[in-house]
Amino acid sequence: MTDQNPRTPRRIVVAGGGTAGWMAAAAIARTMGRTVSVTLVESEAIGTVGVGESTIPPLVTYNRLLGIGEAEFMRATQATFKLGIRFDGWRTPDSTYFHSFGTTGKDHWSAGFQHFWRHGAAMGHDQPYDDYCLELRAAEAGKFAHLPDDRMNYAYQLDSSLYAAFLRRMAEADGVRRVEGKIAAVDLHGESGDVASLTLESGERIEGDLFLDCTGFRALLIEGALHAGFDDWTHWLPCDGAIAVQTESVGPAVPFTRATAHDAGWQWRIPLQHRTGNGIVFCGRYLSRDAALERLLANVQGKVLTTPNHIAFTTGARRKQWHRNVVAIGLSGGFMEPLESTSIHLIQRAIIRLIRMMPAGDISPRDVAEFNDQQAQDMEQIRDFLILHYHVTDRRDSPFWRQCAAMDVPDTLRQKIELFRETGRVFRRNEELFAENSWVQVMIGQGIVPRSYHPVAAKLRDAELDRFLGGLRDDVARTVAGLPSHAEYVAHYCGAATPAQAA
Repeated sequence: MTDQNPRTPRRIVVAGGGTAGWMAAAAIARTMGRTVSVTLVESEAIGTVGVGESTIPPLVTYNRLLGIGEAEFMRATQATFKLGIRFDGWRTPDSTYFHSFGTTGKDHWSAGFQHFWRHGAAMGHDQPYDDYCLELRAAEAGKFAHLPDDRMNYAYQLDSSLYAAFLRRMAEADGVRRVEGKIAAVDLHGESGDVASLTLESGERIEGDLFLDCTGFRALLIEGALHAGFDDWTHWLPCDGAIAVQTESVGPAVPFTRATAHDAGWQWRIPLQHRTGNGIVFCGRYLSRDAALERLLANVQGKVLTTPNHIAFTTGARRKQWHRNVVAIGLSGGFMEPLESTSIHLIQRAIIRLIRMMPAGDISPRDVAEFNDQQAQDMEQIRDFLILHYHVTDRRDSPFWRQCAAMDVPDTLRQKIELFRETGRVFRRNEELFAENSWVQVMIGQGIVPRSYHPVAAKLRDAELDRFLGGLRDDVARTVAGLPSHAEYVAHYCGAATPAQAA
């Protein structure tokens, strides 16, 4: 029996740096060790979009997999903790709700907690669903701490450019070779059609066996050279522009991101240790770029520190994210607008999936097909969750919101909405990113109250129900009361020098 594993290191070439490129290079080098050689090509003359300042909990696991110390990472990236997202103005112009991490209440194996809460409401218990979620109430109170048994679920709010720099140091220490230069040409094998090498403007050729396209929206390899195709989802997610700007912090950083709807899209606010990230997402059909910039600058707090960064985008997904010997990582594989902070997560999922399917010899078409199928499922499930925020709304105060409310939605989303509206049930499929509690919080927040609930909830007599619900509320309130402020905890645990102090 012959050994199918290559005797020499597989040559992996990462085209592009930024968050996607350095996340990929760092993870592959640390995981695969001497079995691969990793070369990353990037140009300091090419800027990065800087996606993903607000993240979701899987990044905590990703950093642990790579052996990254949390406090060190947070100091290096000026990070704060994140317990969820506050949505202002999405159901109606004056409404507010939280999509928080973690769980709400206590589920039964046959039915989620929302069924018991709904039964309680029918029996006269009028406390809001929010009262049963630790992360939500801690976020509102501006508090945070690591709790035993990882009871507090969290993510990070971080400076993505500093995260890329942090990963670069780690990757280079693990043997990744960085090459400075712009890619002038993508060279194909005449017979196979695979990518053979990258030719830089300097004339240098970088040869490889497997290429990772981290060139952002340009998608130089996966689309420019291999023409993998793109599915445009603008008819469901009509926003097509964003403007980002950074401002001075004007108060203690809170442990949540804000997403505030306006008449043609929404604005974000992300508090870091040393500054605040701000941005506006808008539909150019209803709001011009100049008007969007004016609106953004009129609604930030603190002195503006940076020149506004204008980003044009098309929401959608590459039809093949692994094609021949090229794998798209990050924006080259598609774009989900940043409403639910999934940009870095999609980078992470693609990298981990690739490492799990790393070829031992020749690339297997079965691996490629499985990778593409799983990536497509990820993006379609996230797509549906984003559409939910726009479509299920009582807003009819502008042409943008009337369009969103009237549009047809994918059958997969319609089934989830109507199932919850009729029965209160939510089912998570195929390692779907957003758990049952996420769908429940957003659907209730957007105005859907289930018409019925699981009969198992009615087993509790009124006194039992009162003890059950009251005990859960009391536990949340007692835990939140004992937590330190988020700002104090960050300063003690991972406080970083401000730019002025560092200078």
